Amino acid sequence: MESKDKEKKQLLLRLSASLWQELAAWAEDDFRSINGQIEYLLTECVKQRKKGTRKALDE
Repeated sequence: MESKDKEKKQLLLRLSASLWQELAAWAEDDFRSINGQIEYLLTECVKQRKKGTRKALDE
């Protein structure tokens, strides 16, 4: 399974300018690229979903 995690898929993602700015600022605060920040956030959401908790989504 680790070898699959190293494979990266490309995705075209359209975002509003305001969302882009928010993500860019957040990424900078966390010392990540915007791409890295989006991947991190999606990974965290998937982990929460697998745990069956919706706390982060409900706040």
